[in-house]
Amino acid sequence: MTDSLLDAPSDPAPALSDPGLYINRELSWLDFNERVLELAEDPQLPLLERLKFLAIFTSNLDEFFMVRVAGVQEKIEARIDRRGPDGLSPSRLMEEIATIVRALDGRQARQLQRVLMPELARSGIRIVSCAESGASAAKLERYFNEHIFPVLTPLAIGPGRPFPYISNLSLSLLVHLHDPQAEGELYARVKVPREVLPRFVEIEPDTFIPLEDLMANHLQTLFPGMEVVSHNLFRVTRDADFEVSDEADDPLAAVENELRRRRFGEVVRLEVGADIEAGMRERLIDWLDLAPNQVFDMPGLMDLSDLWQVIGVEDHSELRQPGWIPQTHPTFRARASDTGEQPDIFAAMREGDVLVHYPYHSFSSSVERFVLQAAEDPNVLAIKMTVYRTSDDSALVPALITAAENGKQAVCMVELKARFDERQNIRWSRELEEVGAHVVHGIPGLKTHAKTILVIRREHAEVRHYVMIGTGNFHAKNARLYEDFGLFTTNRQIGQEVANLFNSLTGYAHPKRERKVLVAPDAMREPLIELIERTIAAHAAGLHARIQLKMNSLVDPLCIQALYRASQAGVPVDINVRGICCLRPGVPGVSETINVVSVVGRFLEHSRVYWFEFGDETAVYIGSADMMPRNLDTRVELLVPIEGEELRAELRDTLERCLADDTNAWTLGPDGRWHRRTERSRSVHTELMARTLGSQPQNPALLN
Repeated sequence: MTDSLLDAPSDPAPALSDPGLYINRELSWLDFNERVLELAEDPQLPLLERLKFLAIFTSNLDEFFMVRVAGVQEKIEARIDRRGPDGLSPSRLMEEIATIVRALDGRQARQLQRVLMPELARSGIRIVSCAESGASAAKLERYFNEHIFPVLTPLAIGPGRPFPYISNLSLSLLVHLHDPQAEGELYARVKVPREVLPRFVEIEPDTFIPLEDLMANHLQTLFPGMEVVSHNLFRVTRDADFEVSDEADDPLAAVENELRRRRFGEVVRLEVGADIEAGMRERLIDWLDLAPNQVFDMPGLMDLSDLWQVIGVEDHSELRQPGWIPQTHPTFRARASDTGEQPDIFAAMREGDVLVHYPYHSFSSSVERFVLQAAEDPNVLAIKMTVYRTSDDSALVPALITAAENGKQAVCMVELKARFDERQNIRWSRELEEVGAHVVHGIPGLKTHAKTILVIRREHAEVRHYVMIGTGNFHAKNARLYEDFGLFTTNRQIGQEVANLFNSLTGYAHPKRERKVLVAPDAMREPLIELIERTIAAHAAGLHARIQLKMNSLVDPLCIQALYRASQAGVPVDINVRGICCLRPGVPGVSETINVVSVVGRFLEHSRVYWFEFGDETAVYIGSADMMPRNLDTRVELLVPIEGEELRAELRDTLERCLADDTNAWTLGPDGRWHRRTERSRSVHTELMARTLGSQPQNPALLN
């Protein structure tokens, strides 16, 4: 943003299309990952928790390069100068990404080597080299010969032996050799076999040696009669995004073919050891045909996503946060049988809507129990469910299989193109089809991202619709780590509208605008903007008006412009966004009433909540969609209204706690920079755990 937009409030407000009012999407994502890194740098967090955030930082960055940077690189190579609302060209954006990532990589390495590794060593957990381990040379050699050497495959590089294919995210040693019997430089590549061996060899209890260090110390065994001149570690990241034709006769087979081709995606990043010799570095760049801004020198350990192995060491509870066990929702707990076995979910839902909040509430005793009960209930006629991502130990798909075997109509909308979960979803599709379940893959051209389950049950002379709509995936493991909401309802209108959505997904129809639920792509952005406009009209009429939003990402230019108009009208706007935010708050004449807060901490904030107040009316929605073009234009998404006062009060209480967090919260300034709050008097995660256990009540004022 230009200084004039920030420093000259007397000047006319800029046009809402001004590029200075928009933060670049990719750079905003890097800001989010920097917040993750700041948690690893936080001395008030336990050591293994800080190590966990280093691992998450690396995994996040890998996916960013495989998908987002790959897209930028494609534009550069195709000479496509397509710019977003921020006006950055792809080539300039790539330069900025490289500069920022190099700085973050350096911070990550320093944090591990200079802070966390020494502190972990003082606590009895050591990550060391062979020389530092204290183990005898004979012991290390014996381990190498018995466990590592048999699975290594050195590949020569030279005349008649071209540079080998390097798989995505694999670690490799590049070895510079000299043959005493011949002239010339020789090279070889040795893959670090993490697929079959642990990355960190526990040579003594709680003493870990990186696998590549053990390999490097015994290279002479691999190259007898040769002189090992030098060696260095390198890692390649490839384009892992792909497109499947919507005209494919067999979508499942088409996705499988693309998964096989993903292995051979273009290289988008090369990481090398910071101490690599210049000639070896140049050869790697030449072999892989890369530009300078695609090469990153990495000091210290490479690929810290493997630190999960160290994080999982037994004992050392003092180095972790106290564990959290999700609780059965009180409404479902009250409906448990006298023997205390399983709650009657249907009976609880008939008494009124239930709002479940993960991971504070249990996924297994709510969503999984809902589907399991439906699969066994003789009065249930059909179960319909969307699957975007689910864990390999999920009870949901097996429950659908049971339902099909019990003669019920089992329908599963499996999204085959859920990035990096394609193989899992293909497997579930085949298992469901084998037992006669109806498996569909949605509407051509659209990903199905909606999270909903519909159970149709015969009751007396009619049928009743039992519906669950969530903000997150039906994923048992994620539900213990990701913060999400889920609504359980028997509302007749909502049930019918969700049934209409399933009919659109399985048959020939376009999702239409309904009376209650909002469905993308045809009927979500416009209704949301209409709700923003209603707050503007209310404020102009002298009535109460307010907007509160909670989401993962805020990118959509039309929604951002509507929020700018609301701020220009004087409407207070509070936004709790976990990741990307392309809106600039606090700009004079444009966004002075907008407050943006990001919470990044113990649980991954994942729920989407849209709250609008205009006069005496309030509209509240939860669901699967962020305010992003991909969610609003190219996905099937679902937002459901929350109408019960007690449920709204719970949502409002959560929103207010998120906005008040000063332990794991950052605020966004008009200059696009995030600033961490440091008071540490409030933590939304700690407070909601306490509220769930009953030791901290909900704010009673919010019930009025």
